[in-house]
Amino acid sequence: MQLDKLNRREVEQLFSAILKLNTIEECYRFFDDLCTVGEIKSMAQRLEVARMLMDGSTYNQIESETGASTATISRVKRCLHYGTDGYKLVLERLGHDNGDSAS
Repeated sequence: MQLDKLNRREVEQLFSAILKLNTIEECYRFFDDLCTVGEIKSMAQRLEVARMLMDGSTYNQIESETGASTATISRVKRCLHYGTDGYKLVLERLGHDNGDSAS
């Protein structure tokens, strides 16, 4: 499992810090300090790609709407099929209807 590579004090501190954020505004402030604009946009794009894949969108639709490369789309799709279900967990908690369309 790839999570084993991340099991370090610094990463746990980061994840604990994220869990302490209470509002979208706090998230904006923390991530603005922590990441570049490009890094934040990349993470947001991957989550949107995952949502679209779960909704059954095609690579062409996703590429057109998000600007994501086919390599990024493929990576996200691989995570949806063979990953640790992190995307699915978060999207379900955001209210996404998991229609199992990513197959």
